[in-house]
Amino acid sequence: MKKARVFSILFVVVLLAVAVADAQQPKKIPRIGILPPGPISERVHLWEAFRQGLRELGYVEGQNITLVFPSAEVKPERLSGLATELVSLKVDVIVAPTTPAALAVMNATRTIPIVMPTTIDPVETGLVASLARPGGNATGLTSIASDLSGKRLELLKEVVPGGSHIAVLSNPTSPVVPPQMRETKVAAQALGVQLLPLEVHSPEDFERVFRAATKERANALITLDDAFVFTHRTLIVKLATKSRLPAIYGFREFVDGEGLMSYAANLSDMYRRAATYVDKILKGAKPADLPVEQPMKFEFIINLKAAKQIGLTIPPNVLVRADRVIK
Repeated sequence: MKKARVFSILFVVVLLAVAVADAQQPKKIPRIGILPPGPISERVHLWEAFRQGLRELGYVEGQNITLVFPSAEVKPERLSGLATELVSLKVDVIVAPTTPAALAVMNATRTIPIVMPTTIDPVETGLVASLARPGGNATGLTSIASDLSGKRLELLKEVVPGGSHIAVLSNPTSPVVPPQMRETKVAAQALGVQLLPLEVHSPEDFERVFRAATKERANALITLDDAFVFTHRTLIVKLATKSRLPAIYGFREFVDGEGLMSYAANLSDMYRRAATYVDKILKGAKPADLPVEQPMKFEFIINLKAAKQIGLTIPPNVLVRADRVIK
């Protein structure tokens, strides 16, 4: 009995020692690598939405989570190198918001989980096997922009019923543009309108293509979703207004910045939702088993101030369908 009592006491002492050692051992703080698709300055509100999503889940930067941003300025041509840099830092998860960024990370690692706040056609671009069962190391959200291209063209045609020549602004080097262009062409054929491609590869191209649109007597403008186009949204809106071109955009940020119309999912909501994927992965879930989420709602926003600037009257039957009207 005495020996048993001594053994029990020693066992308790060992347990206490282990508990004290565990308590003194600093806990590993998860490190989340961030690969923005373009300048942070153009996306401050989106990263704040992502941080808000983390806060809602109990994460506090510097206490129980760390965000690791690239050390160099983000430009499209640097994505591959910046992705490799994040992988070398051995972060726990990498957040890559767009298709080019996610592809760059996937080329750098097939093991570190990738969370995509917003992608376009992730199945067609090879990021996931299917939306329901991604199957690899990437998952997240998709904006299904290709499916929206036709709807945007229909709305634009209703606002400019006599428009027979529609300019299409896009970055042809982006992997997400071909499926959008394909759907836009299908819609154009059904509506009986002719498309005028305006291809941009650098910021210097914008003024040139808008002059071409004026020369070719374009009646209106539609933009195809892409990180490069998003980055230069202020310049695009300025040139569209100067050219007096009624335009519909794929991001509400264009309309907040005095553009005419947008029809799209809310990017800020998607970035906030992306935090839930990070949380699940940190708690043990595998990206391969987390379905890619699609937006449940799309917002149609009209800016009447922008319409007035170009002398355009929005038809009442279109105005009444808007989710938000800026006066």
